[in-house]
Amino acid sequence: MSTTIERSFPKITENGLDELRQRIGQKIGATAEPWCYEATRDNIRHYAHGIGDDNPLWCDPDYAAKTQYGGIIALPSFLFATSRIVSGYVGGLPGVHAMWSGADWQWHQPIKRNDTIQTEAYLKDLIEHETRFAGRAVQQIYHVDFFNQHGDKVAEADSWCFRTERDHAREQGSKYKEVRAREPRRYSVEEIQEAYKLYAQEEVRGSTPRYWEDVKEGESLPTMFKGPMTVTGFIAYAQGWGGLYIRANKLAWKLIDAHPGVGITNRFGIPDVPERVHWEEDFALEVGAPGAYDYGPERTSWLTHHLTNWMGDAGFLRKAHCKIRRHNPEGDMLFIKGHVVRKFVENGRHLVEISQEAHNQDDELSVLGSGVVELPSRG
Repeated sequence: MSTTIERSFPKITENGLDELRQRIGQKIGATAEPWCYEATRDNIRHYAHGIGDDNPLWCDPDYAAKTQYGGIIALPSFLFATSRIVSGYVGGLPGVHAMWSGADWQWHQPIKRNDTIQTEAYLKDLIEHETRFAGRAVQQIYHVDFFNQHGDKVAEADSWCFRTERDHAREQGSKYKEVRAREPRRYSVEEIQEAYKLYAQEEVRGSTPRYWEDVKEGESLPTMFKGPMTVTGFIAYAQGWGGLYIRANKLAWKLIDAHPGVGITNRFGIPDVPERVHWEEDFALEVGAPGAYDYGPERTSWLTHHLTNWMGDAGFLRKAHCKIRRHNPEGDMLFIKGHVVRKFVENGRHLVEISQEAHNQDDELSVLGSGVVELPSRG
């Protein structure tokens, strides 16, 4: 019996875009509650483990007590778990696919254990594009400010989703035709073991300070490995991050009853969420993706993990930028590389700008990134 579902999805309309434009600059009121309100020991650890980050500064109270912070702090990307908006929960254009595609982050203060995080958000801009993946697309940009329980702004971010027409991506999108035509990748034991060497060699700088004076422009960061991609890994991330629409039973019904566009029937005729592109290969193929794939905020978090490993406990990540370039489907490997672009001093801070990019096992560009790290100075 065939399980193929014949359907068409909603389109991007001028009326829908006009309605969305009226929201630009308006503060967003009540929305889906965040996965985490507080940066508890467990919440921080679950997020860190969800991206494969075993830095003891986030996870080991005894270790963290001996650092300059006097206790556990949250990894910078933990803030994804405190806001559905920054993570891709978009408004308007019901039923039109949303792909989280990038972010600009700026951190002002560390997030300490048991800090309570509140957010303020607004729609910042809408930009129309023609894309290779899905034809007409709309870049929907949100701005989010993050505050602790004292009212201090600890961070701010712009993040964006591309709203695309699923039918066009499936039927005419050319970007993944070649990928979908390939036989499923099967690695040899030797290939897996070679990749795993990067895990065995991964350096967490930790308590050894990296001084600004010792950094040279043009020097490379160690390559960071992520993968091989599995649905298990995507779910591990969702456990720490919370996802956008993952609900069960009555709560799933309440979500879809309030937002019917979120409910897309599965092969059993049951309304289910679009987020299942991350664990359901058939549905991912239906929307034009090459298969079940990783989360965008997850990939951004891998880039910041690359930077925090390098900078050590005495460093502070000030800025990070990420642009998603393609999906990482199940079976892919990812290799993150970076190099120092420049060193500079600004407002008394000793800063290092780093450029990053990540390619898969076939050397296809997956993501571009950058960061600005503040380092201690011997001066």
